[in-house]
Amino acid sequence: MKIALVFAFASALLAQQQQPRPAPLPETGANLPAQKVGPNDLVAVSVYDAPELSRTLRVGADGFVRLPMLKQPVKADGLMPAGLEIAIAAALREGGILVDPYVTVTVAEYNSRPISVAGAVKQPVTFQAAGPVTLLEAITRAGGLSPEAGSEILVSRAALDQNAAAALIQRIPVHGLIDAADPKLNISLTGGEEIRVPEAGRVFIVGNVKKPGAYPIQDGRDSSVLKMLAVAEGLEPFAMKEAYIYRREASGSKNEIAIPLKQIMERKAPDMPLLANDILYIPDNTRRRLKMSVLEKVLLFGGTAGATALIYGQVR
Repeated sequence: MKIALVFAFASALLAQQQQPRPAPLPETGANLPAQKVGPNDLVAVSVYDAPELSRTLRVGADGFVRLPMLKQPVKADGLMPAGLEIAIAAALREGGILVDPYVTVTVAEYNSRPISVAGAVKQPVTFQAAGPVTLLEAITRAGGLSPEAGSEILVSRAALDQNAAAALIQRIPVHGLIDAADPKLNISLTGGEEIRVPEAGRVFIVGNVKKPGAYPIQDGRDSSVLKMLAVAEGLEPFAMKEAYIYRREASGSKNEIAIPLKQIMERKAPDMPLLANDILYIPDNTRRRLKMSVLEKVLLFGGTAGATALIYGQVR
């Protein structure tokens, strides 16, 4: 009986020693979540009992990986790691290299899933999506929104139809995403997205006000002459009874709108709305009025400093 047990134990030990051992996986130091493989990704391929075939490979720009002893490359683009395992095993079997190969694939580095964040953010950045990333996480990587940020965030994705020329653009309101914390607006990003934060529209206030300059407006419907004068801390002495709104229309034409400033201040005339990029010009009653072309040149060159110069007659 004891001799039979000894023989049984020895047979089991011998069978265990004869089992094929997996080749050591190349050191990658990564444990990334499974996503579809794309061009330029780095994948670690391990073939059991075939260390000569186990290695780390960079997916080519054409989306294929090339293994030693295989005459034809293996398509990796668009496959999940498990799907790439099946494809490599089939190629090894069809190439007569291994009878029943057992392949494992892990992604060591993603380079095919860039997410770029640009515009009115503190630190524009492009990073790889190693896993699902939310919109707020992407903006956080860019240091958050800058004070010049507008009222919406534009998220561009490549069109699903490769023949489509335009990208799909989703508009996310900043107030709903950040202030209201609406979870529906905190969309998931998987790579390939471009996030752009446009700057807020500005209204230029020049002439006889205490603080001339360019003031951001988050919503053009919430901007008016009285509100902008309050932001500019009111009028200086010698302001005329009339003011002017200089507006460049979408067609490119220039429009000059005379407004009864004194009557608006006295609530005898309705307040006038202001749109993004409007110039609100309050001339004084001692010098001739400046034209729109002059104001545009000064603002383009000097910004707030140019607007201040208009008050003191440095620009004529």
